[in-house]
Amino acid sequence: MSHLELARNKKQLVKKTEEYFNAIRTNIQLSGDGIKVVGITSVQPNEGKSTTAASIAIAFARAGYKTILVDADIRNSVMSGFFKPKTKITGLTDYLSGRTDLSQGLCETDVPNLTVIESGNISPNPTALLQSKNFDSLIATLKRYYDYVIVDAPPLGLVIDAAIIAQKCDATAIVAEAGTVKRKAVLKVKEQLEQTGTPFLGVILNKFDTSLEKYGSYGNYGSYGNYGKK
Repeated sequence: MSHLELARNKKQLVKKTEEYFNAIRTNIQLSGDGIKVVGITSVQPNEGKSTTAASIAIAFARAGYKTILVDADIRNSVMSGFFKPKTKITGLTDYLSGRTDLSQGLCETDVPNLTVIESGNISPNPTALLQSKNFDSLIATLKRYYDYVIVDAPPLGLVIDAAIIAQKCDATAIVAEAGTVKRKAVLKVKEQLEQTGTPFLGVILNKFDTSLEKYGSYGNYGSYGNYGKK
C-alpha cells in the first residue's frame, strides 16, 4: 500500500469516527431539552471512557455549542495528555479543596468553543471532594455559562465516585469495551446509575470490530442506548 493510500485511509477513518460521535451527540440532544450536563463512566479502566468523553465534547464544540469537559476522574486521570493548556492552570481538586478560584482552572483548547477543566493534583480523599458543596457549585456555575458540560467520571465498577457525580448530572452514559466487559457487570453499573435518580441514556459500545459483524449504524462505537435492554 502506498503512502498516498495510507493517508487516504487514515483520513477516511478520522471522518468515520467524527460521524460516529456526531451521531452520539445528536442522540444526547434528542434525549431531552433539559440534558446539558452528561456524565460518562465505564465498568473498568481502559475501556476508552476518557477518549469517548473528550470526543463527545469535541463533537458538541465543533457543532457550535459552547462546551466544557470536566475531568472528574481525580483518582487516576489520563486526560492530561489530551489537551495542552496555553497558560499554566490549576485543576479540579485545587478548586474543590478551596485552594484556587475556578477561573484559574479553565483551560482553553485549540478546538473552538471547547474548554477543559483538568483533574488537578491527586487528593487523599477524592470522594469527600466530590460530595462537597464546591462540586455542587461548580456544576451549577458551568451549567449557566456553557451549553453542554461533559463530565468524565471514574469507572463505577471500581469506585462509587461515578454515582456521586451522576447525582449532579442531567443524564449519564456508560462506555463498554466490546468483547472485554461482561454483560452482567454492565447491567450492575446501569442499575447503580439508575438508583441515583438521574436519567440513564444508554451504553456506547467501544472498540467493536465492524469487519466481524454489522452492529448497527454507529459502527465501532456500537448501538447507543440499546445495550443492556432485556
